[in-house]
Amino acid sequence: MPAGPTYQDDVSGQPVGGLLVSKGEVSPRQRTREVAERFFADPQLEALALTEDGRPVGLITRPRLLLTLARGFGYELYARKPIGRIADPAPLVVAEGTDVVAAVDLALARPPGTVYDEVVVVDPAGRYRGLLPVRQLVLHQGYALARSALQREAALARSSDLEKLDRLRSQFLAHATHELRSPVNVVVGVAELVRRHAEKGAWHQVAERLPLLQRSAATLRATVNNILDLSKLEAGRAEVSLARVELRPILEDVADMARLLAGEKPVPVVLELDEAPDVVVSDGQKLRQILTNLASNAVKFTERGRVVIGAAAQPGGLRLWVTDTGVGIRREDLDRLFTPFGQLADALVKQHEGTGLGLVITRSMAHLLGGRIEVASRRGAGSTFTVHLPCPEEGPP
Repeated sequence: MPAGPTYQDDVSGQPVGGLLVSKGEVSPRQRTREVAERFFADPQLEALALTEDGRPVGLITRPRLLLTLARGFGYELYARKPIGRIADPAPLVVAEGTDVVAAVDLALARPPGTVYDEVVVVDPAGRYRGLLPVRQLVLHQGYALARSALQREAALARSSDLEKLDRLRSQFLAHATHELRSPVNVVVGVAELVRRHAEKGAWHQVAERLPLLQRSAATLRATVNNILDLSKLEAGRAEVSLARVELRPILEDVADMARLLAGEKPVPVVLELDEAPDVVVSDGQKLRQILTNLASNAVKFTERGRVVIGAAAQPGGLRLWVTDTGVGIRREDLDRLFTPFGQLADALVKQHEGTGLGLVITRSMAHLLGGRIEVASRRGAGSTFTVHLPCPEEGPP
């Protein structure tokens, strides 16, 4: 990473060719699996240009690669195919002599979803020269965006925001990559052991390994689902499907799931349904996921005591809650619970693995249904998460 930006009185006319931070490239015909291994082996690698005969033909970034492989059957569909199948075929390409101010204007004029991608830099003949992150470009030449004292201050603030966002994204991707690779490695390793034992006819050893295989596969599925759910919610592609929903079976299923997760821990899971309506008009799938996320967290962070899952009618809607007697949350951490990519500093919380996306997704789904979520907690005394949802009196039959 280059040193921090040095601001000059006048940076117009400075070419982008002198700011390159990477010359990574790959053939568009190389297998996706081989390219993924390069990203896994180098946590600092953020992007590779696709080049053919020395000319850029696309761009593959770490987020695009990981999210594509994480989708349902993504690895099976694309691992053996050329990386060109999933790469961005139209990255921002600028000549190495392009003025910095002009390059910044071009980058920030692109759709919001691509503003933080790398810029592909070429020589006058169109041959690939290297990559330049938009974030680094803005940081290095923040002053170039200023046209007045007020604009200069806004430009520097924007540069700081870009740097913070990029740092948080990098931390999240590194954590998500670890969370994906760990269960994948276990699944692959145990599957190989099972194969060897099966060939030898040692069926008792096969049976001993299967629970670990199932747990690791379930962990992998949950991690992938969380990443994809968050991606869909943040992109505004999540939809609500209202229908008449029987509430009690959903709550009972969630309670059964929580009891399985609790395993042998002395943590009974109790239902409080005396004031719960039999039928509500809502999105049943999202209700189930909200409760599942909250109940899973409650069981994970509770070693003794109990977990209570409840529901009750309230004026104009429905109130759902999950209460536990677990480790609780420190007051100073409450505001960070629902921050994307955030991570609590509490050592007791860090003992439990996970991407930390469950509460972010839960709040987003509650908002999508027109509701809100509240939390009351005390360190060492447990937590209560309450979801308030509006429920129309009439809905689809």
